[in-house]
Amino acid sequence: QVQLMESGGGLVQAGGSLRLSCAASGSFFNDNTMSWYRQGPGKRRELVASITTRSITNVLDSVKGRFTISRDNTKKMVYLQMNDLEPDDTAVYYCNTFSQSVGWGQGTQVTVSS
Repeated sequence: QVQLMESGGGLVQAGGSLRLSCAASGSFFNDNTMSWYRQGPGKRRELVASITTRSITNVLDSVKGRFTISRDNTKKMVYLQMNDLEPDDTAVYYCNTFSQSVGWGQGTQVTVSS
């Protein structure tokens, strides 16, 4: 069964940190670049960060220096370490392959208060 399950969100004050986790089930994981996406209130879903199978990473300009993506291929996990959070980071965060080839999970809510 192919599935993605995000966790780790919460309510934090501006400047705080959170670590999001994504657990993947299915054989697709080790063959795919994995990504984190987010959808803020009234906004379209956007790509936040990606990591290739060889752990080459890329992140959205607005989160550079604050967010770090990582993966553990043995555990089929993807992580997003978020530091120095800002109110504009408030969103539901999702993981998926870079090509969005897997059904979306329920996401995890991140709320940053000013």
